[in-house]
Amino acid sequence: MSGTERSARLRVFLPQGLRPFAGGAATVEWEQPEAPLSEVLMALWERHPALRDRIFSEDGRWRPHVRMFVGSEDVRWTGDLATRVPEGAEITIVPAVSGG
Repeated sequence: MSGTERSARLRVFLPQGLRPFAGGAATVEWEQPEAPLSEVLMALWERHPALRDRIFSEDGRWRPHVRMFVGSEDVRWTGDLATRVPEGAEITIVPAVSGG
């Protein structure tokens, strides 16, 4: 990248229950070019490694109570970890809500 080119800042919004694993942050931001969600998550784990075990199980699968959205799209329907995350995207991690 030349000195005049910059990637847009990506934002990851964390639910209250995950904030202690990110130093209390409600939002984590960094410059990120377009990339698959798997690469974006690797960058998130580098910043806050404890989040990984809260989002994925020991065998590398999504925890059933966690949903992730790129913009307004649930990644379960857009390719899971292969979902393309554009520059400047907003990712929201949401704990699933259930009950009766």
